[in-house]
Amino acid sequence: MDLVDVIPRRLYMLRHPIGQAYLWRDGEALTLIDSGPAGSAAGTEEAIRSLGLRPERLERIVLTHCHRDHVGGAGELAARWGASVVAHRLDAPVIRGELPVPEPVLLDWEVPLYEHGLTVPEAPPTPVDREVEDGEALDFGDGAYVVHAPGHTDGSIGVHLPRHGVLFTGDAVAAVGQVMLGVFNVDRARALESLRRLASLAPSVACFGHGDPVTEHTAAALKAAAEETSG
Repeated sequence: MDLVDVIPRRLYMLRHPIGQAYLWRDGEALTLIDSGPAGSAAGTEEAIRSLGLRPERLERIVLTHCHRDHVGGAGELAARWGASVVAHRLDAPVIRGELPVPEPVLLDWEVPLYEHGLTVPEAPPTPVDREVEDGEALDFGDGAYVVHAPGHTDGSIGVHLPRHGVLFTGDAVAAVGQVMLGVFNVDRARALESLRRLASLAPSVACFGHGDPVTEHTAAALKAAAEETSG
């Protein structure tokens, strides 16, 4: 796992072999956006310590959606350090193992990529401490807000930190070669609507589930992705 500095002393990316998570810092208090796959908890803890921070200050893990590469490490981290796990109401039953992971409607070119993603270990059932809805406030980042972004999954969310101009998109948006609509969607039309909504927030920093964060000309890149996909 690689640790990448996105905003000095504030925001870090934890890059896993497939996908990534993000660590937000409010002083010594920590929030994870997504958790990486099953088996990644020890690497996450090591990364936190390498920053001179303490894993016991991990207060919450916000899960952008229910896929294995995003939720697999959450239960172990929460059990070790008492962090609360947060997810949208519609994906929470999947994360808890009460419902199956929804099958995407794949485009032809997505099939080999999807099969490669299945090499990630399955996520164990994980308790969700707080189920959220669109517009709910989260107590970090000087005021973070949930942005319901369905289409990738029914309960996919973005997390917007307006005072810092930061947007976490989960897999609703990707940056693989260029900023683009995320892949493996259960409903492509709704996913496109979500991309448009996320782009309308015009962040200065966008952090994706796959692909490097964009920190320059970010609003324009998101707008262009929404317009290109619409065309």
